[in-house]
Amino acid sequence: MKVPFSFKKSVYVALGDFFDKVGQIVHFTGRFFRFLFTPPFEWKEIINQTFSLGYKSFPLIGVTAFIVGTVFTMQSYPTMASLGATAWIPTMISISIVREIGPLITALIFAGKVGSGIGAELGSMKVTEQIDAMQVSGTKPINYLVVTRVIATSIAVPLLVLYTDFISFMGSYFALSREKDITMSLYLNQVLSSLDFKDIIPSIFKSFVFGFGIGMVACYQGFYADTGTKGVGKAANMSVVISSFLIFLIDLIMVQIVNFLFN
Repeated sequence: MKVPFSFKKSVYVALGDFFDKVGQIVHFTGRFFRFLFTPPFEWKEIINQTFSLGYKSFPLIGVTAFIVGTVFTMQSYPTMASLGATAWIPTMISISIVREIGPLITALIFAGKVGSGIGAELGSMKVTEQIDAMQVSGTKPINYLVVTRVIATSIAVPLLVLYTDFISFMGSYFALSREKDITMSLYLNQVLSSLDFKDIIPSIFKSFVFGFGIGMVACYQGFYADTGTKGVGKAANMSVVISSFLIFLIDLIMVQIVNFLFN
């Protein structure tokens, strides 16, 4: 069957746009690292952004983490009980949450809530020409708007992952305590004793990369948003879509690296 020329042309155009977008993001990342070590250093804004972005995500991430821990335990208990291995549930839950579920859930929620917010905020500033005004006035918008937010997201996500892990453990204990008689101290002792260096450190590093990717994509989309209100909406939407895809891609790569280094 002969493929229509129009279809092949549209595929080539789509691939061209994709690689062009990747090239622009790589170039934007290079500008970030160049300005990262260029004064002025906006320490106060970095602290403010880190607190603001992390604080806004606390309630949603906390509720989601508790539900994930509860549901994961409730779904696992019947199978583990049929095998006579309910004593291994805290170990299974802790390793699964710390290694994979905690960082992934946190990053996806962070990308949906914070990534879209950064994209919309910078997009609005771009549309209203505030970024151009900063350049004219001698202020470096990359330093103040991009570097501060990317550093903030890179710090906030690992901290939120630790918070997610703890709340997920509480949700898991809540579900497990309804099925069997187990004290909080015994549960936490089993959870913590099952964790190792190769579980915690790769998880934190992966979370840091997640945060960096989310911040970079969101800032790029907002910094180069199209004019008009549609451009702001598109910047916010694409920040979430690209960040979510990037999170899964980074996760796939990081799993291979961790398995190579620690196994």
